[in-house]
Amino acid sequence: MNGFQIFVVVMCIALNALDGFDVLAISFASPGIAAEWSINRAELGIVLAAELFGMAVGSILLGGLADRHGRRPTILFCLVIMTLGMYVASLVTSVGQLLMVRFVTGLGIGGMLASTNAMVAEFSNRKHRNLAVIFMAAGYPVGAIIGGSISTVLLQAYDWRAIFVFGSLVTGAFLVISWFSLPESIEYLAARRPANALNRINRTLARMGHGGIDQLAASTETAGRSSFHKLFSPDFRALVLLMVMAYFMLIMTFYYILKWIPKIVVDMGHEAAAAGGVLVWANIGGATGAFLLGFIASRVPLRQLLMVVLLIAFVMVSAFGVRQTDLNGLALIAAATGFFTNASVVGFYALMANTFPSDIRASGTGIVIGIGRGGAALGPVIAGFLFNAGFDLLVVSIVMGAGALVAALALFMLGPVMKRHQATGNLQLQ
Repeated sequence: MNGFQIFVVVMCIALNALDGFDVLAISFASPGIAAEWSINRAELGIVLAAELFGMAVGSILLGGLADRHGRRPTILFCLVIMTLGMYVASLVTSVGQLLMVRFVTGLGIGGMLASTNAMVAEFSNRKHRNLAVIFMAAGYPVGAIIGGSISTVLLQAYDWRAIFVFGSLVTGAFLVISWFSLPESIEYLAARRPANALNRINRTLARMGHGGIDQLAASTETAGRSSFHKLFSPDFRALVLLMVMAYFMLIMTFYYILKWIPKIVVDMGHEAAAAGGVLVWANIGGATGAFLLGFIASRVPLRQLLMVVLLIAFVMVSAFGVRQTDLNGLALIAAATGFFTNASVVGFYALMANTFPSDIRASGTGIVIGIGRGGAALGPVIAGFLFNAGFDLLVVSIVMGAGALVAALALFMLGPVMKRHQATGNLQLQ
């Protein structure tokens, strides 16, 4: 991989970091929102989940758009939605308005996740693909760490609205940078053949240090057949459904931790700024776990590695339910929990990137993320109702952590399906 390929990967890491901050902005703001509008835990759980529902819809719809119209225009469109959504969130005056704005913002975030995953996979060589995709996914907690640290400072000087103003400014800046620097994927151009595809491919090949080509190979794409039709054909159906189930259950566990940490810490008697600090530590652990998994995944089979990490994630989420008496203890257990839960999540991105061929890569990723994001939306809501029903932190944590166990079982069942497709050559598996 040369410098230009690395630049594209780094840009996508930065965009995913932006996603990480944009998603968790509502978590950093949640104590202030609850105090200002006097809403209970069940209501707050719905507020926390609003953009996650949007992400589910955006991943499916805009993931398909990225396969049909290109990774670059889809990324730019998502950045426009996110910039406007973050700014308008700072102006809302009611829970209903906030729910609507966060849902729309989630549309852009969901489409971004599917598009950048495909972009990184297609600008990486086969040797470094797992590492590059996992690093891209690791940008998510890095963005939460940086954004959380800044949010803690903003909350000390302003109210919760300042977090969204800051987010809109940064997202707008990335929109400008991406417009001038982010290219279209060669694999997309070769598969879909838009206008001037050959010249665009040759320009990108030159930037990658390669010679140009005289003509495109004969197209093998099936005319008139959508990527979604192919995904749910007999060749792919079982694999897609098992990956959706695994990701759905894992992400429900993951977002229980990320969305509820600030409120749990505040309810223990700590300040909102301190609660944000604990969430930052959860994401420091998450980033560390993601980077470590990236290096290990290039040396051992990814699916088996993920199964082990998921089992440990269940143990750590359950341990989070053991009440800690001080902030240091909370920060330590949050970091350890984030380490294993986020490592599991980023591992799925690499699994998706290596499974789907280029013509359905964004759509396949979007389907898995989009339907799976239902778990992200349900996690905070289910936890909120469990808390409201009187269950203590330990019981809620064990129940929510069980999602990681189910995800491990789904990956175990995925093994024979992947081997069958690998033998027939239907899938691009490593």
